[in-house]
Amino acid sequence: MRRSADIDALQHMLCAALGSREPVCSLDRLGPGADAFAALDPEVLKRPTLLGGGASYAPTNPAPTAHALDALLQRAETLDVPQILVPNVRRSDDTHALRAAGFVPVAGGTECVVRLTGDGELDDLLRTRVGAGQLRDLRRRHHTLSCGVTWERIRLSELHERPWARTAFVELHQRQAERHGHDNLYNTDGLDALSHGPLADRTEMVVRRGEDTVVQAGLITKSHNGRGVYYLTQAIEYGDPAACRDLYAAFLYGLCVDARRSGLEWVHLGRGDADHNRRLGADLFVPLDHWLRAPDLSPTEDREEAGTLSDFAAPPVTTVPVPGPARDRHRPRFDLVDLSSNTNPFLGAASHYPGLDTAELARTYLATISALPGHDGVGALSADHLLFTSGAVDGVMLLLAALTSPDERVCITPPTFPLYAHFARLLRLPLVEVPLRGDDLSELDTERILAADPRVTFLCDPNNPVGTRLDPAQVHDLVTATRGLVVIDEAYVEFSEKPSYAGLVEEHDNLIVLRTLSKAWGLAGARCGIALAHPGIIEALRRVQVPFGFTDASQRAVQERLTNSRRVRASIQHIRAEREQLAAALADHPAVERVFPSETNFLLVRLHKHERVMEQLRSAGIMVADTGFLIPATCRISIGNRRANNALLAALSAAV
Repeated sequence: MRRSADIDALQHMLCAALGSREPVCSLDRLGPGADAFAALDPEVLKRPTLLGGGASYAPTNPAPTAHALDALLQRAETLDVPQILVPNVRRSDDTHALRAAGFVPVAGGTECVVRLTGDGELDDLLRTRVGAGQLRDLRRRHHTLSCGVTWERIRLSELHERPWARTAFVELHQRQAERHGHDNLYNTDGLDALSHGPLADRTEMVVRRGEDTVVQAGLITKSHNGRGVYYLTQAIEYGDPAACRDLYAAFLYGLCVDARRSGLEWVHLGRGDADHNRRLGADLFVPLDHWLRAPDLSPTEDREEAGTLSDFAAPPVTTVPVPGPARDRHRPRFDLVDLSSNTNPFLGAASHYPGLDTAELARTYLATISALPGHDGVGALSADHLLFTSGAVDGVMLLLAALTSPDERVCITPPTFPLYAHFARLLRLPLVEVPLRGDDLSELDTERILAADPRVTFLCDPNNPVGTRLDPAQVHDLVTATRGLVVIDEAYVEFSEKPSYAGLVEEHDNLIVLRTLSKAWGLAGARCGIALAHPGIIEALRRVQVPFGFTDASQRAVQERLTNSRRVRASIQHIRAEREQLAAALADHPAVERVFPSETNFLLVRLHKHERVMEQLRSAGIMVADTGFLIPATCRISIGNRRANNALLAALSAAV
């Protein structure tokens, strides 16, 4: 409901429901919306208030311009109304004019949307979002209720042909309002005004009834861009609370089924509890504020502006904004007519650019890994601590570009992942090498690293290509003692039984943890890396990142894998078991001099006759990574399935 004509129609409905020519009432009469104002002084709640910018029915109202606010203030003065309320404004809108005019924000809850884009059936889409078990529960509720009650949709312009539905709708909403102690803003006069207004052809009444009794009645309105539907209201015959929850869930599931069949792209659920609606398939959540101007309300301090940079940002990064459309990544566009992107409108969904608001996917990722062993502290992180990248290697390039300046040193600890040095050389940054020590190549030379005073130190932990973990005490000492940044690449940490460092990024503003879904999560083709760091560092990386690199298909694949992660956890245990078995077999093999300990999904092996063995493996059609240029006479062997591992052992035997 972002179009002024639609908001005017709903405001006309509100006036009819209130029995007044102007949208003026006290805040405590605004139905369930009054709950947001409960903490205000009772005098504020009782005072006559002009509702501006739209009615309380609207899912959201666009933030008024300075010109519109001037007209609203003049209208209030003419009516001699002391308070003005602009309800349900998206927090992502530009609200500077509201604040400048003396309006104060009051938290208004969260707007929830089920997006229906993507291929496949609705159930495939919801399984990605809510998991297989929750989907079965939704389907069960929908099927059970469908057997006992009918589901009817009545166009509001044709409501006069079904007086029983009109009567039942009003009565259900009246009883609901009485239970909650609010006015019924969906009374007969309000409903009739809507039925005879410009929204009548786009609005439908949805009812469920068993035999001759209506047990549920609601309203939905098709959006002006024709791509989705807004859920405006519903009332349920009061009874067993569990039955009410079943009716509510079945109503929304049925609404999504019909919308998908009709080719619609979204269903707007209105304001609601984010966690509850997430379990029903919602995947877009937009915080809302009510903006109130009252004589005895003082302006509040501005919320901390998003986009505050870290002191580690390179000087050029501090002078440039986030590029292009990524600046507006938190501003939803689903209910706009978008003519801003110069794409082809005639070739389907693939012609749209990928979504840039990945906050919900970030929440899913953090919630999923926080449940894994060794991830204490991750649950305290927010989406502002996370940036999705095109694989973890993209994160390496981004952070070097965003956080270093010419002549600032980059430290690596060989043997290690070679792309750290590769990208540092491409950016012409001086490279300092401080080799790992110890028989297992798992000890840092912390004194030499600190003496080099690097801007960035890369630690690969678990190490690639060795497979070992670093001494955590040495890592902590380095993070706390260095003046520069410490980047810990945890591409293989899920295969380790030792803790991750991800939960520590909130404590240390110089710590960056890189993760990937290419390894344990089995999504190498989705190209999804993760950078975890202080929000100021994430903002610096975002200013360097090219927009639209994380495709919609990849986002859906990641969401599905994170939501349905049981197979992933089982496969990790399987890989660990195969790793131990293969390590034992290789340790006893005559072609092998040593098998290094591993907490990854690979083994580093030192060979007796390196060149001969490598040639034999190639001739047998087996590819392993030749790491002899990093660690003499070695190769790195990925853990395969039992057949692949046995083929490797047979080929090694032929080389002896």
